Amino acid sequence: MSFNQNANHSSSAEHLAGPEARRLPPFHVILLDDNEHTFEYVIEMLRRLFGHNQDMALQLAAMIGKEGRVIVDTTTFERAELKRDQIHGFGPDFRLPCCKGPMSAIIKPASC
Repeated sequence: MSFNQNANHSSSAEHLAGPEARRLPPFHVILLDDNEHTFEYVIEMLRRLFGHNQDMALQLAAMIGKEGRVIVDTTTFERAELKRDQIHGFGPDFRLPCCKGPMSAIIKPASC
């Protein structure tokens, strides 16, 4: 490969990595209320999985109790999938002996 061909290949790669290539549509991670987990469980999960501070976790927990669902993160599709899977893998609420599993979450495009 000559130097000139290599340079053209490089500029094509740079063009693909430009600002347009990096803009991906955002996705919401939506936590669904199920009345099988305590308020404390929700707060603990939000703090551990999303890094929310105590005040934000309290606000989100109150919203899920009132609305039945709450957006807990808006991010890339891949990270949204990861966070949804982490919610599903967080386990049951040990505070309630009848709790059999984790909370549920879905992901949706932020444009919806």
